[in-house]
Amino acid sequence: MVNNKHIATFILGALAGLAAGKYASMSDEEKEKMMANLKEKANNLKEDAVKTAGQAKDYFSELTTKGTDAIKEHFPGAEKWMNDIFGNKESTTAATDTETEPPKS
Repeated sequence: MVNNKHIATFILGALAGLAAGKYASMSDEEKEKMMANLKEKANNLKEDAVKTAGQAKDYFSELTTKGTDAIKEHFPGAEKWMNDIFGNKESTTAATDTETEPPKS
C-alpha cells in the first residue's frame, strides 16, 4: 500500500538526484558561487533565529508578568492558594516518608 510518506520519499529522492546532477555539471566557479550564496543564506537564517529566540524570551517573560498581575488583581488570594496546593508538597511528602520508614537498628 502506497501512502503519503512513500510518495514524499520518492519525490525527495528524485529532487536530490536532480540536484546532484546539476551540481556535477556546474563549473568550479559556479560551485563556489553557489556555496558562498548558501553560506550567506544560512548565516542570515541563523541571525534571524537568534533574534527571534531573544524576542520570544522577552515576550514570554512579559506575558508571565502580566498574567501574574492579572491573576493577583482578579483573584487576590491566588498566590496563597497556589502555595497551599503546590508549595507544601515537599514538606508533606518528607514528613509522610519519615513516618513510614522502619526504625534503623
